[in-house]
Amino acid sequence: MQTSIIPQLRDTADGQEADRILRACTHCGFCTATCPTYQLVGDERDGPRGRIYMIKQVLEGEEPTEKTQRHLDRCLTCRACETTCPSGVEYAKLADIGRELVDQKVQRPLPQRVVRWLLRHIVAYRNRFGFVFALGHFFKPLLVGPLAPLRQKMPPKQERIDWPQADNTQRTMLVHDGCVQPVAAPNTNAHAARILSKLGVRLIAPKASGCCGALSQHLSHREEALDFARANIDAWWPHIEAGAEAIVITASGCGASVAEYGYMLRNDPVYADKAARVSELTRDLSDVLAQEDLTSLGDIGDGRKVAYHPPCTLQNAPGLHDNVAEILTQAGYQLTHVQDPHLCCGSAGTYSILQPTMANELRDNKLASLNAGAPDVIVTANIGCQLHLEAAAGIPVRHWIELLEPRMAQPAAA
Repeated sequence: MQTSIIPQLRDTADGQEADRILRACTHCGFCTATCPTYQLVGDERDGPRGRIYMIKQVLEGEEPTEKTQRHLDRCLTCRACETTCPSGVEYAKLADIGRELVDQKVQRPLPQRVVRWLLRHIVAYRNRFGFVFALGHFFKPLLVGPLAPLRQKMPPKQERIDWPQADNTQRTMLVHDGCVQPVAAPNTNAHAARILSKLGVRLIAPKASGCCGALSQHLSHREEALDFARANIDAWWPHIEAGAEAIVITASGCGASVAEYGYMLRNDPVYADKAARVSELTRDLSDVLAQEDLTSLGDIGDGRKVAYHPPCTLQNAPGLHDNVAEILTQAGYQLTHVQDPHLCCGSAGTYSILQPTMANELRDNKLASLNAGAPDVIVTANIGCQLHLEAAAGIPVRHWIELLEPRMAQPAAA
């Protein structure tokens, strides 16, 4: 694709990166075949090719409008388009540049600005989010009538389980704790730690680490995202220098971000090398366990039926590998057939909050596919998907690692 980026952008890092990405695009439209929002509405502006054109126009000097902003907002950043692009167009990177540029030129209505500020300044900080989460549960009985949808979005509180006691295992790995998952599903990393402990691996969650930065990145505050990345690198680095084998990710949405720290901080003279090393060490939990001997865990599934929803970030993000289905099958579970597993469930980080109509339609379609095989439980590998699906599934929705602990193998009632 030929470009003519305006001079004030052409020589900036964003302008040069956007130009590189745009020039790879050949207008073929293969990307629309896998785009969830295009499948819903059939509007070229709500597909990757249309959004690429809109971003290109802004880079070339055309003034964006509220409509431009709305169509870019509707993108899930699921990256399914990247998997079918024959030219290797890095759409997600271009979308981040385009969104931020448009947001600089088009002021959002006050209600939108307030909601986005709250998301960035509360949800991204687990202590603040934990306080709001606890407050929400306290007032949950009062959420009736027009407020009932908020009640549905609130997952039940979990009774915390213990992490394994430190032992003399020689192997050490880090685990990313994040912001939402430690509050809404605090046992996910504990289950991972218990499983890995049986395999001779000690899992450490450095307390100083926090949000991966994805929330800020996709809300057009990329400098803020870089600050989160640097803080995590600082928290992890002493353990990496001490020989930690990997940074284990149990929420693939975070994994997609951490795996790109090397790219995000490539121009930072202080953090570039460290960030590249962090990205190199980043591995999804299923990828870690696929390299281990799991026979000691036994056949605990007993043929129970499980529907697996692979998150978009685990399917499509470079650097992550999905081995969940193979692991659960090895553990004795029967995985049901799920039609169109590549389509997004509508969670997409804050998308289900900012674009509820489209997010709920995507969720309805996804749940119809997941429930078609009459599973006992739905599992996934990302906290956002887990909470979004759980609010309307009618059956238990869990992180898949829970099913590898014998006492957790039997799905509980919804």
